[in-house]
Amino acid sequence: MATTHRDGRIVETTTEARQAEPGPSVAALLSISTGLAVLILGVIWFAFFRT
Repeated sequence: MATTHRDGRIVETTTEARQAEPGPSVAALLSISTGLAVLILGVIWFAFFRT
């Protein structure tokens, strides 16, 4: 952590400033990819294991 204090403010490098928590785009990507995986597995199940 190379944070420094200058005039009462915290100064960080660009790499440190970009280290944030995942935003809504990451949650959307996870939801969409999980949904697609479930859909693909459902299609495979109907194609091969339906009796």
